[in-house]
Amino acid sequence: MTQEDGQLDSLVRKRIRALRVAQGWSLEELATRANLSQSSLSRIENGQRRLALDQLVTLARALDTTLDQLVENAADDVVISPMIDGTHGLMRWPIKGVPGMSVIRQRMTEPPPDNPARMRAHPGREWLVVLSGTAILMLGHRRFRIDTNQAAEFPTMMPHAIGAEGGPCEIMGIFDRDARRGHQRDTDESGDSASAQGPPE
Repeated sequence: MTQEDGQLDSLVRKRIRALRVAQGWSLEELATRANLSQSSLSRIENGQRRLALDQLVTLARALDTTLDQLVENAADDVVISPMIDGTHGLMRWPIKGVPGMSVIRQRMTEPPPDNPARMRAHPGREWLVVLSGTAILMLGHRRFRIDTNQAAEFPTMMPHAIGAEGGPCEIMGIFDRDARRGHQRDTDESGDSASAQGPPE
């Protein structure tokens, strides 16, 4: 066994124990769920028994995870640098574990548009938190004031727009693939600044 294999083996064993403890299960309870003896499970967790593929599949199922997640190796690229769009005053980080999902930090200076025709609707969901200042979220016919450290989450099929109130504000948002594409499409079609419309792709 190579050093890398040994490290992965140890990681998998620790992961099994950590998932079991997180569920609040005893060795006996997980062993029952995985159709193993308690002593076999104990030896698996303690490194005294070889990891067999069929047992890992059963343990993954019992722990409500997948085999891939159970044996996933530690990522080398833990630190992610942002992609910076100076034109729209934003930074974007991809979430590698969820393809298509992005975290976006954006500074806004303009209020949301007064014209309801400039509000957008598209598939997806958005979540945002105001890091500084005050943001205004227009959602359908409603107007929400979001202060520093407050968050909002909404389905983007509801017509919406966001902007600043009383000076610049800075937000951080999480956008799924559909929401991000919707923002990009609307920005491309309208040519509007992202400050009131949302982040481009």
